[in-house]
Amino acid sequence: MRVNDSAIAPSPIAVTTQAPAAAHPAPPAHASGSGALLAALGVATFSLTFPATAWALEGMGPWTVVMLRSVLAAALAGSCLAACRVRVPERRHWAGIAVVAGGVVLGFPLLTTLALQTSTTSHAAVVIGLLPLATAAFSAVRTGARPSRTFWGAALVGAAAVIGFAVQQSGGTPGTGDLFLFAALLVCAAGYAEGGRLARHMPGWQVIGWALVLALPVTVPGAVWALAAEPLHLTGHAVAGLLWLAAGSTFLGMVVWYRGMAAIGVTRASQLQLAQPLLTLIWSVVLLGERLPPAAPVTALAVLGCIVVTQRARS
Repeated sequence: MRVNDSAIAPSPIAVTTQAPAAAHPAPPAHASGSGALLAALGVATFSLTFPATAWALEGMGPWTVVMLRSVLAAALAGSCLAACRVRVPERRHWAGIAVVAGGVVLGFPLLTTLALQTSTTSHAAVVIGLLPLATAAFSAVRTGARPSRTFWGAALVGAAAVIGFAVQQSGGTPGTGDLFLFAALLVCAAGYAEGGRLARHMPGWQVIGWALVLALPVTVPGAVWALAAEPLHLTGHAVAGLLWLAAGSTFLGMVVWYRGMAAIGVTRASQLQLAQPLLTLIWSVVLLGERLPPAAPVTALAVLGCIVVTQRARS
């Protein structure tokens, strides 16, 4: 499970009469390709999060789902950290790890789980489609990244397509579930951007691993309280959904996602998530029996076109 601490290797400076090279050299082609593949694998893993949450909610309350998924994921991550004898991160990294814990481990799971009590997975998926743009914006503020105008233009078009789809499906009247989802966007984007930055200093699996461990003082008491306060019916769907949320969405998916962001950059990797709502729509039909909205094929073409543009645009 070892990976390099940094995805970008330093290159020598040549003395020429031409204009100086960029301050941050582009990663090698093979690193960019593998990074995009890892980020795409993370997106595929995350696309099952909402259907898995809907399954888990069939047998347990929202607080139970959120706390148990985090505790189980922390047990898996902590075992990996102990087995690999990973050193405790330097003090300067703990503030960033706390942001990841608050946004990715606690905030996003809680807010989206509460939203799914009143929203369908397909509706939630298209609203969360705004996450790539939010992540890129947080990254630009936090790391000083300056994507090109072409990049931002394509990202805005993709976001507009997602917003139009969401508004059309909701009848133009945002509800309580939408408020939870928009709040989830903000906290998750902050966690993704900070995690992508940290993944340049330590392997991505350690970023999410330490974030899960840091959240244990909240999640363990929370799980005890939720199990006592909410009804529990362990059906096959509920168990399968919870296990996927813990092992896949909360830990293993984050491992490959953060590593991919470290290799190709937070802003470019974030745009791969434009495909996530469309994948979730497919899963909602296959696993939950929801009807696919008629506008989905049009939105799919628009979003996939934006992904091509953003991945080719220099960030």
